[in-house]
Amino acid sequence: MPDWALAIILGIVEGLTEFIPVSSTGHILLLGHFLGFESKGKVFEVMIQLGAILAVISVYFGRLWSVATHLHTDPAARRFVASIVLAFLPAGFAGFLLHDYIKAVLFETPVVICVSLVLGGFALLAVDRIKQEPVHTDAGAFPLKTAFLIGLFQCLALIPGVSRSGATVAGALLLRCDKRSAAEFSFFLAMPTMAGAFTVDLAKNYKLLNADDAGIIALGFVCALVAAVITVRKVVDFVGRHGFAPFAWWRIGVGLLGLVGLAMLG
Repeated sequence: MPDWALAIILGIVEGLTEFIPVSSTGHILLLGHFLGFESKGKVFEVMIQLGAILAVISVYFGRLWSVATHLHTDPAARRFVASIVLAFLPAGFAGFLLHDYIKAVLFETPVVICVSLVLGGFALLAVDRIKQEPVHTDAGAFPLKTAFLIGLFQCLALIPGVSRSGATVAGALLLRCDKRSAAEFSFFLAMPTMAGAFTVDLAKNYKLLNADDAGIIALGFVCALVAAVITVRKVVDFVGRHGFAPFAWWRIGVGLLGLVGLAMLG
């Protein structure tokens, strides 16, 4: 299969899975492994996430613009920005320090990804079934302590297969946020987190890229953007009706199929 076709497939998978708790990175790394897609330094897999970031900005542009324009006058807007910054810092710091190990070792170990998908699925099932009355129902007004603790949960997603959104959503639910606000906060937190990963990866690997690589990445980026816009518009309402159990079972199924595939095909 030509690289351009693989870029389209992987870009669509990235966009569809980035904002649901199934691990987009795990999905595209496993799919790339079995399809024989190799990007230099795994740059493609990280950089197409920028499309997913732009999807959140486009869907929530009105809300984000309101925050930006009222930042100097509205304490609630400043607190929202502070909560996102605090939640970003733990994974941002850890990701910067561990970047080379994550890319060179964990990204190259499909078994780790499959096991993380399965274990994370069972963890998400357990969290989804916890019956407790939510205390926090507005993603724009989480207490700063709650936001920071959610950020600590996000550090688990440095292991590919865990899922950034899965870790943050699970943390938010355990901290007594309702499912809708947990999903929305995960969307907002994705913006600085993925932008940071994109920037670090580009700074470390830009010398590996050539014009052909840039074209493949751009194609994957556009496909990820379109698929992510569709996903972001639908996922919050879906979660409100069905919870996170369908995603948990999907993770478990993909992880088990991946382990079987690795055992049979290597």
